[in-house]
Amino acid sequence: MLAGVMVRLVAQRIVTGLVLIVLVSMLIFAGTQMMPGDVAATILGQAATPEALANLREQLGLNVPAWQRYLSWLGGVLHGDLGRSLTNGRDIAQAIGERLGNTLFLAFWAALISVPLAIGLGLVSVLYRGRWPDRLISALSLASISVPEFMMSYILMFFVAVQLGWLPSVAMIDPSMGLWAKLQAVALPVLVLVLVVLAHMMRMTRAALLNVMQSPYVETAELKGLRRSTVIWRHALPNAVAPIVNVVMLNMAYLVVGVVVVEVVFVYPGMGQYLVDHVAKRDVPVVQACGVVFAAVYITLNMLADVISILANPRLRHPK
Repeated sequence: MLAGVMVRLVAQRIVTGLVLIVLVSMLIFAGTQMMPGDVAATILGQAATPEALANLREQLGLNVPAWQRYLSWLGGVLHGDLGRSLTNGRDIAQAIGERLGNTLFLAFWAALISVPLAIGLGLVSVLYRGRWPDRLISALSLASISVPEFMMSYILMFFVAVQLGWLPSVAMIDPSMGLWAKLQAVALPVLVLVLVVLAHMMRMTRAALLNVMQSPYVETAELKGLRRSTVIWRHALPNAVAPIVNVVMLNMAYLVVGVVVVEVVFVYPGMGQYLVDHVAKRDVPVVQACGVVFAAVYITLNMLADVISILANPRLRHPK
């Protein structure tokens, strides 16, 4: 019976995620089609003849109705064919595969540092609630949230890279580099991402734990004379897993999807930089493909967070 309920709930989440991806793909396609200007004129330039413009529009399928172009594009996406770039003719799926690998490399190291650190600081903040460690952690997290990531990037770049010369200011990596050389190259953008997501995860961890600490069974455990650290670790944390997992997954999605600013500042060859470069060139197929990949990653991680929350919290299996 329990297995059937779990399978039904997971299946519902998966179907909902797939429907959302299709709806987002429609929005992305419609948004790129409503962009002002003529794609063919942008590619060929102002000196293009009317005949050349007409031939290119026919080649790109711009003379076909929008709904037919969308179905053709969606069919290609479902078969793994994202098309070719208008600016260099390169296969988009291959280019995105390389860039996505770089973005995942950056997100992996940021997550490896920020997730355990955020949960640990949240536990310390709850353990010393109202005392100076809690106040210090809360003040630092508030300051970190208040500073925009681009400003934080330039501040660290100026002091750490320019003034002190400890790390490179430009995060350029290539497949020929070793792991240590890559880690040195991405150290600054990783540090910025850690500071950006750490504060949010820590504050949400603290809030989730404090909410659980008000439960009657936690008060009973405290009345039995158990140490506060034991109460938090054994009784509060297991029951606060669901909201903590949700906020962790949301921030993991941000590390993959929201790194555009950091990648542009540090000239990092990831998905964000790839998207910005081709938006400037009005390369519509690349913009559409990047949008779908970002949306799929974000929706998948949120769906995974829902599934983990259901597995971790029995109350979510019986919403009634």
